[in-house]
Amino acid sequence: MVHTFKCLNVPIAVDVNSGAVHVLDETAYDVLSRLDGPMGDQCPEELYAALPHDRAVIDGAWAELKELQDAGLLFTDDNYLDPQAAVLMQRDAPIKALCLHVSHDCNLRCKYCFASTGDFGTGKRMTMDAETAKKAIDFVIQRSGARRNIEVDFFGGEPLMAMDTVRATVDYARSLEEKHNKHFRFTITTNGVLLDDENIAYINEVMSNAVLSLDGRKEINDAMRPTVNGKGSYDVILPKFKKLAEQREGEGKDYYLRGTFTRHNPDFSADVTHMADLGFHSISVEPVVGAPEDEWSFKEEDLPGILSEYEKLAGELLKRPDVNFFHFNVDLSQGPCVIKRLRGCGAGCEYVAITPDGDIYPCHQFVGNVEYRLGSLYNGSFDLDLARKFAALNVYTRPDCRECWARFYCSGGCSASNLLVNGDIKKPNRFGCEMQKKRLECAIAMQAIKAGMAPREG
Repeated sequence: MVHTFKCLNVPIAVDVNSGAVHVLDETAYDVLSRLDGPMGDQCPEELYAALPHDRAVIDGAWAELKELQDAGLLFTDDNYLDPQAAVLMQRDAPIKALCLHVSHDCNLRCKYCFASTGDFGTGKRMTMDAETAKKAIDFVIQRSGARRNIEVDFFGGEPLMAMDTVRATVDYARSLEEKHNKHFRFTITTNGVLLDDENIAYINEVMSNAVLSLDGRKEINDAMRPTVNGKGSYDVILPKFKKLAEQREGEGKDYYLRGTFTRHNPDFSADVTHMADLGFHSISVEPVVGAPEDEWSFKEEDLPGILSEYEKLAGELLKRPDVNFFHFNVDLSQGPCVIKRLRGCGAGCEYVAITPDGDIYPCHQFVGNVEYRLGSLYNGSFDLDLARKFAALNVYTRPDCRECWARFYCSGGCSASNLLVNGDIKKPNRFGCEMQKKRLECAIAMQAIKAGMAPREG
């Protein structure tokens, strides 16, 4: 399988199975985009008639493309692991990451919140006590097997509403590292309302990463992320985020300013550039995940504009090499791990979410859906059959993914989004797939330009 596309006026081919990326001239692009299988020694006569190029020029392009094919860089076979082998390797895999819901309460009332503004649809606002948090650490130590590195993300609701529990959890985990040969890496996701100098200092000392929620321009953020009393949150949180981010950058520590765009701000590239202009260098702005009937959810007719906006953003960010935009990061080498490429995030088998009352779910977006409850810290239950159902998900067991050119980059997409939109964790959300593919095309084109493989516009 070969995928050809033009992005930022750069003609590109991706050989899906080898991961090779080729920047082409116009003739080679026209030739390759008309082929649906491996090349023979001679260009077929019908191709000469179909292309507006001189015959000798077409022959030259054909010869160059054939050399790439002979070198194993075009039309390569899918020689990855048998899909059943991938399933078996993940079955009963060690758990290596927790999303620890230390708070099912929040001091904002974001309109698009998948967590029902903090309580995850339970009608019960609560924070996690230290005993439950310690049980979660014991659980992941036990379930992680021989794996040494363990990720814990403090999540909510708003985790700063449970800072005592956060501190107790970190202290407890650190106290067990040497005994169990583990190393914990902590992340916190916060809306910033409760940030003060003490919390900023603690986060920047202890957390390997911090995710800071801001939707971009003041009017966009405040329309979707009001406080409990209905006022805007932008002016409250922005100076706190600036202080935290500046300190982290000075210490070489990771963070992301993370926003959500909705149908109300289809010009989301302006929100990214706004955040960059504020001095933030690590930014992630993601499409809303919502039910089709929600007024901020995207409609089918919105898709062309969104794809165009991503390309506009890519062009803008080429002028801003200081900005790291999460969705334009792509590993063109495809990375070292075949299993990761086949099956993605590991939700439900390698990664789980734990609620304040100790319930276990495949990830934060499944919390509250009792059909996908994996078990409880308090009775020791863990549904291996359900975990194995998630472990069995990969790009071959998801039928719509088998022939998709982007499958080894996205690894089958988000199971929770699939369930929300299609009612089936195995059936990809097509709208989300199209956005993902466009982001990949932008990222690949940007890397080609940065590497000098293609000229910059203008």
